[in-house]
Amino acid sequence: MMLWGAALGGPLVGWCLLGFGRVALYLGQHRVADGWDEARQDDLISQTRQGRRSQQLLGVSLYTALRAPGAPPTGQLEALLDGNASLEAQPASQGESPLRHSRLPGDRKDPEMELLRVLLQVLEDLRQTLEPLPDATPLALLLEIDSGLSESTLQRVWREAWNVCGIRQSTVPVEGHGLAAVDQWLDQRINDQALLMVVAAQFAPEQAEGTAEAAVGLLFGNRLTQTTLAPIAYLHRPEQERTPTGADLLYAARQALDWVPLPAPSIEQVWRVGIEAQRRVDLATVSADVPLPAKPKQGLCDLDDWLGHPGKASPWLAIAAATQTIERGAGAQFIFSGGDVAAGLWSTVLMPVSPLSKQE
Repeated sequence: MMLWGAALGGPLVGWCLLGFGRVALYLGQHRVADGWDEARQDDLISQTRQGRRSQQLLGVSLYTALRAPGAPPTGQLEALLDGNASLEAQPASQGESPLRHSRLPGDRKDPEMELLRVLLQVLEDLRQTLEPLPDATPLALLLEIDSGLSESTLQRVWREAWNVCGIRQSTVPVEGHGLAAVDQWLDQRINDQALLMVVAAQFAPEQAEGTAEAAVGLLFGNRLTQTTLAPIAYLHRPEQERTPTGADLLYAARQALDWVPLPAPSIEQVWRVGIEAQRRVDLATVSADVPLPAKPKQGLCDLDDWLGHPGKASPWLAIAAATQTIERGAGAQFIFSGGDVAAGLWSTVLMPVSPLSKQE
């Protein structure tokens, strides 16, 4: 009997130990898998929160051919929303055919002085917004000017405009261009105390045919750090198509809406600007698939049709006009913008400030 117990007991103990080991291994692997799932879920939540960051729009200034000197911005905005085109034949140099473009009002006998006047108008608007802030408030400056004037002339005019404008805060240049600079800011400087100031213009372009002159000023603040000025609207993370295809543009448009998050039917107004003619088919397809408003004067404002191509100022012009539209009580705004022929189009959402945020 003891012989049988010894003969059976050893294997039984071995099988028990083996079974216990397999159970322990399974439970360990299960815990590791749960840990990976939790880590992946935490990473997904973190990336989503980062993607859904937004900036406050605190100040806006916009000048186009539709705004007469000294006139308030309301008439210009009404003209844009009503589709009043200012893209028309303009006198050219002697012996040349008239050029079709829109031009800022003013005397062109001295282009430098005229550019200085326009920049001073923009900076004065921003100065009024900045007035309640302390002198020590840091400003990060993104300056983008398209012009046929030489770079040295542009720099000289800008320095003079800044010295005269009366803005008390000092500036530090921002690296990058266009909406890529905003995208980078949301990734790297969301906790920064600095405000982001954008001054963009297209003035006297070298190749004027089909272009628009415009001057834009925008002031952005971080929602986590800026509490002095009341925001006008929120600019959510812009999304750029990876390749210039309809499929990638559709993905970018849907992702821009998801960053809010916001269903497409909630969009009241769509703006298009700085977009080459060959992309219009893609835009029409994407607007139908999302879907987004796609008819002029019925929720669509094509700034290229009304004004012409604004060059580097393209996204900023649309953001300024959309912000002013929200300022007078409109709902969510969507922007398709280009500006650089070599780069992909951007999709961007602007949202009104909620009543709860206003109370805060």
